[in-house]
Amino acid sequence: MLDRKIAPPIKDAIEFNLHLKPYTFFTLDNGVPVYTIDAGTQEVIQIEFVFYAGNSFEKQKNAAGATNFLLKNGTSTKTAFEINEAFDYYGAYCSRACYNETAVVNLSSLNKHLDKLLPVVKEMITDAVFLEEELSTYKQNTKQRLSVSLKKCDFVASRLIDAYVYGEDHPYGTYTHAEDIDALNTAALKEFYKQYYVNGQCIIFVSGKLPANLKEQLNNNFGSLSLKTFNHQLSTINTAPAAQKKYRITNDAEGVQGAIRIARDFPNRHHPDFMKVMVLNTLFGGYFGSRLMSNIREDKGYTYGIHSYVQNHLQQTAWMISTEAGKDVSEATIEEVYKEMKLLQEELVDEEELLLVRNYLIGTILGDLDGPFQIMGRWKNLILNNLDEIYFYDSVQTIKTISAEELRELAKKYLNPEDFYELIVI
Repeated sequence: MLDRKIAPPIKDAIEFNLHLKPYTFFTLDNGVPVYTIDAGTQEVIQIEFVFYAGNSFEKQKNAAGATNFLLKNGTSTKTAFEINEAFDYYGAYCSRACYNETAVVNLSSLNKHLDKLLPVVKEMITDAVFLEEELSTYKQNTKQRLSVSLKKCDFVASRLIDAYVYGEDHPYGTYTHAEDIDALNTAALKEFYKQYYVNGQCIIFVSGKLPANLKEQLNNNFGSLSLKTFNHQLSTINTAPAAQKKYRITNDAEGVQGAIRIARDFPNRHHPDFMKVMVLNTLFGGYFGSRLMSNIREDKGYTYGIHSYVQNHLQQTAWMISTEAGKDVSEATIEEVYKEMKLLQEELVDEEELLLVRNYLIGTILGDLDGPFQIMGRWKNLILNNLDEIYFYDSVQTIKTISAEELRELAKKYLNPEDFYELIVI
């Protein structure tokens, strides 16, 4: 019998053996790969159609984003209202998003309505019409949002720092001007749509409590389309970083806050240091108990929050420190960031602090494995980066075993102030 006078033993997260539930794989009749996770107790399903249709492939700025957005704004048989009503009637949700290499159409639905909804998604992917009035509304709304955003120092800083690190002509560094939005036309969008959606490379991720006839339903709707299999063949794009390293920009003369970005180029997930640097980054500025938070937020009170992270790009990437601080303490904030870099290069992290970081990272992974959608999110990130489950288990092992000495050597290698671009926008 349970003795409630005795507290149960507390186990550190690193003592758990994590298990990544394997996916089930099949291909449609046209060769399109489908990855599925069958789990959960609710009769719900999420289907993500991922295309190589991001801004890396566009010939005209913002064509990829506009095309992706307008997929839901009319076909030859349905208006934008009718498409949205079709999803709303069945309590479903269909979203779309555009990134650097990929673009996504995401359907969340009850299983029992899948047969009614998949034909609507098929229609969006194969029969979008890009009406002039829909494009005109999109341009007006996008320019209005851009106009508002350009008044915010954090928005300006985020787009400028990417341009400095990668070069403004690089897909990761490019940014949109109002005249780019004005230049969009339906002919360009239709051409992009035909090449990268109708005849594009596609991969499908499905998660939830899956119906027995899932493969049949997907095949009936998408197996005969002219879609191609996802081949992971991306053209290497050369970066052209800015020659200057330090920038101070006044965006609002009356502004009282400075948006600070400090960034350097960094290898992607295939580099042998990447897993270890994820631990170092967490210690440095990757969670609420990090060195940067403890110093700059808790001790100095310069900011409400400061974070560091490695961008999740498929090709080149960057290590970024991001915060907003009062303009009178922005320079001091940067000095404190560099002081923390130096401390990591000179001193070994103690075991208590390292254990806290290990437990935090393992706990984060545990949260990511709680439910079919989260599990598929893990798999999706691995698959799109052309990695497998070995990478997952190696990452867990790295978190559990990396030493203080290794972290110090990584800091000496990567956390050198002279390698970082430095920007303050007020």
